[in-house]
Amino acid sequence: MTAFIIRSIGQRIVLLFFISIIAHTIVHLAPGEPSKVDPSNPRMKAEDIQRIRDAFHLDDPLHVQYFYWIRDLASGELKSFKDNQPVLEKVWDRFLNSLPLFILATLITWCVAFPVGIRAALHRGSLYDRSSTFISYALISIPGFFLSYMMIIFIVKTFDVPVIGMRTFGLENAGLLMQSMDRIWHLTIPALMTATAGVAVLSRYVRSQMLEVITQDYMRTARAKGLSEDVVIYRHGLRNAMLPFITMFGLMIPGLIGGSVIFETIFAWPGMGRLGYEAILARDFPVILTLNLIAAVLTLIGTLASDILYAVVDPRIKF
Repeated sequence: MTAFIIRSIGQRIVLLFFISIIAHTIVHLAPGEPSKVDPSNPRMKAEDIQRIRDAFHLDDPLHVQYFYWIRDLASGELKSFKDNQPVLEKVWDRFLNSLPLFILATLITWCVAFPVGIRAALHRGSLYDRSSTFISYALISIPGFFLSYMMIIFIVKTFDVPVIGMRTFGLENAGLLMQSMDRIWHLTIPALMTATAGVAVLSRYVRSQMLEVITQDYMRTARAKGLSEDVVIYRHGLRNAMLPFITMFGLMIPGLIGGSVIFETIFAWPGMGRLGYEAILARDFPVILTLNLIAAVLTLIGTLASDILYAVVDPRIKF
């Protein structure tokens, strides 16, 4: 297993290198330049624009710009085109904001989708199964931003409490308990909206996989041995149905950056997705490239974790 992990990490490092080259090339070949973010600014003179281009090596060949990007990123000296702030500090601050939103949304998705999908499979054709199927397809079909706006209007009109941003204005000097409860409240609604589509999709996958598993011979054998229904379903059935969900879990990790950009924008949540959106609008190449590289790293880590979990869940899989 150790040899497999070391070999996989080495392969992913090589792959990450080629991903960084391709991403850097594509971003710099896209139309638009950072020095033309605000051409209507009367204070922006030609010499100022040239000074910016010289400072960020924008007139150098692409391979030279790539070298400077990697060097500055590794040394922590990479600066944003937009405000000349260190990119890693900006990303880290937004990461700390996105992480609790991502964790809570993921927990809601998995903790709700599995019970719903399993019960729908065990009661196939029942009123519960038809109802959950209808609700799931409805949630998949309705745009998330529409549901979010409807939720904001409902919460504000019904309870007269704020839901936008990370904290309520005017509670800066409140006690620690009050600030913590306010932070949890502002975190809950965006997490629920982020998890809504995930619950709908994942519950359908769980139902489909469990329907395939519960008809297998080993399930009948487990029941014939006198095992309880919970042991049969959750230890034998669910464990054999877990492989597709492990793959899905590994691919969900990059959602920490781009998966919640819509909801972060709607709820004014200063996370990594919103940072990437603002960087694209401002043509802030260092931030865009850094977020792209982080997304690639998270994807590779997620696939490696999935490969390792395969053998943990299914002993028949050997490294």
